[in-house]
Amino acid sequence: MKLTINANRLEARLERLSRIGKIGETGVCRLALSKEDKEAVELVKSWFEDAGLKARIDAFGNLIGRMEGNNPDVPVLMMGSHIDSQPYGGRFDGTVGVLGALEVVQTFAEQGFVPEMPVEIAAFCDEEGCRFNKGLFGVRGMLGRLEEHELDRSDKDGMTRRQALIEFGCDPDSFESSKYRQGQIGAFLEMHIEQGPVLESLDQPVGIVTGISGPLWLTVEFAGFAGHAGSVPMAIRKDALVGAAKVIVALNELASSEPGAPTVGTVGQVTVFPDSRNIIPERVRFTVDLRDIDLPRRNKLEGRLQDIIERSASEHGLTYTITEDTNSETRYCSPYIMDAMRQGAAKMGLTPPELMSGPFHDSLALSYVCDFGMIFVRCKDGVSHNPKEYASMGDIWLGAELLYHTALSMASGIGPGYSEQGDRAAWTK
Repeated sequence: MKLTINANRLEARLERLSRIGKIGETGVCRLALSKEDKEAVELVKSWFEDAGLKARIDAFGNLIGRMEGNNPDVPVLMMGSHIDSQPYGGRFDGTVGVLGALEVVQTFAEQGFVPEMPVEIAAFCDEEGCRFNKGLFGVRGMLGRLEEHELDRSDKDGMTRRQALIEFGCDPDSFESSKYRQGQIGAFLEMHIEQGPVLESLDQPVGIVTGISGPLWLTVEFAGFAGHAGSVPMAIRKDALVGAAKVIVALNELASSEPGAPTVGTVGQVTVFPDSRNIIPERVRFTVDLRDIDLPRRNKLEGRLQDIIERSASEHGLTYTITEDTNSETRYCSPYIMDAMRQGAAKMGLTPPELMSGPFHDSLALSYVCDFGMIFVRCKDGVSHNPKEYASMGDIWLGAELLYHTALSMASGIGPGYSEQGDRAAWTK
């Protein structure tokens, strides 16, 4: 297939970015607001500027590049994703969406195409949420959707998000200046690796996303009583880790209780105090990640999980707290954007399958303020959040080409309220 985008340039940038925070042969560790993240943001910012974009890093740590359009007063067409990573992550998660969007806009400029509306590319800060245990920070921040005390969250070393932002070069006291007003963003496009096995099982390089499953993140803490591991009888112990272990096993059983359902449950982080081999654990904190495209089913399982937590605490003489970190319902992609993707794929001779996303993305936050659409790129064995994460350059090129055709249609004025009256398109929400 003859590509419109510059495939070699996209490949070279992906390879160069993968060197920052590199672990092993293929992995990366670029935790949000770390020195590695800062180095990566500065590199991508230089590429934005090389492409002729006006680039800035806002108060939330988001990197945003802007291409002006014929009408600066209509809502922005935004594209992008993130470049921060998991501590044991891969080199394609998020990055293909940022660099793919950059390639699209740079191709616009090289072709002399001027969009009807401003087009912006965003590399959002802290999509992953692994450092401060709550993700989508940058995109929620610029949309005015942060929750109370988010800046007080601390990482494993005790550094708060506020401190990390300041070290990154941001000013948390200037958040208001970086917020987008209601209606300022008209639509959002995101290209991302699938992070699942569906496209590979269908032998398809790209797919059109229909929606994003709603994630529920909880933090559970059990409190018992520490004692000598060699002298306290088993019958009178208040072992917080035993109570937590029963809940962790039960979550796995709950998520597997309805065969064929796309329910998943994970405990990905456990902290034990005082963390000594010969002291009975007094406090245990662990995270719960529960997801399902069927919100009533997810809510039912959450209720059952809370009952299990209460029973385990009672059985072992423990007290407990449950903190809700994230809770979102399923969000669906905009039909007219999916139509634009189908039409773009037809020009390429492709018929992409359409599928739901289990993982959440920056698109999830943007879905509450604008129309959105997503393109998935096949990844080997569905592996992600792992150094073995892999997507072929050929598939990434096709994903970027599809993103180009979709963005070209939308940047020409195709969207809600589009009219061909007058010299300029009326592209409005």
